[in-house]
Amino acid sequence: MSVPEAIDIQAPAGIDRTTREPQRLDNDELKARQQRSRRATFVKWLRKVHGWVGLWGAALGLLFGTTGFLLNHRGGPLKVSTGEPQVAMLQVPLPQPAPETPRELGMWLKHELKLAGMPGRVQKEPAHPVAWGERSVVQPEHWQLNFASPHENTSAEYWVGNGYVTVKRSENTFLAMLTNLHKGVGLSVGWVLLIDTLAGSIILLSLTGVLLWTELNKRKTIGAVLVLGSIVAAVCVGLL
Repeated sequence: MSVPEAIDIQAPAGIDRTTREPQRLDNDELKARQQRSRRATFVKWLRKVHGWVGLWGAALGLLFGTTGFLLNHRGGPLKVSTGEPQVAMLQVPLPQPAPETPRELGMWLKHELKLAGMPGRVQKEPAHPVAWGERSVVQPEHWQLNFASPHENTSAEYWVGNGYVTVKRSENTFLAMLTNLHKGVGLSVGWVLLIDTLAGSIILLSLTGVLLWTELNKRKTIGAVLVLGSIVAAVCVGLL
């Protein structure tokens, strides 16, 4: 009895040989998957940026929303009072020799009384003759200085030739201090730059919000662009 040298094993009926081999992705499908993966990564990153920027904007927005409300109601029939300041006044003897300019006087007062803020507005009224009944007398030179900070305001008044300067300090309430923070009264460049981050966060929040909406609603974005483009084109044609 002869035995065949080779045995050909046939696959069972109904099973395709190609199903047992791993299917290879063509270039188009591979590129499409990579594009979807990159888009998903971009959307995930965009959501994180949107969330953190929104948190920072919300923190500063809470402060400026409160102070903006107080500023909006600082007068008129719907006035909201921020409280009365605590006022103190004293007369400070001047050193010898006395300061020769308002700037020198301001720097001396700041060092002597440990005043907050830098000397701000300075008013200098030169000596001039004034009428006193039937006589004419010369009124000496008059200086006025102001030191402003969020929690207190200080003013100094000096008549050239006097041996003292009159200083008046007003200590603000907590709500008044918040409104001064809103207005940036007596604050440094660092505070101004900090407030600029609020404006930047609002702009960035708007941009990331628009990008998120366009990435998640591409069909609606195309429709909105077409509608807005048609409206703008119609308006431009109508104005011609």
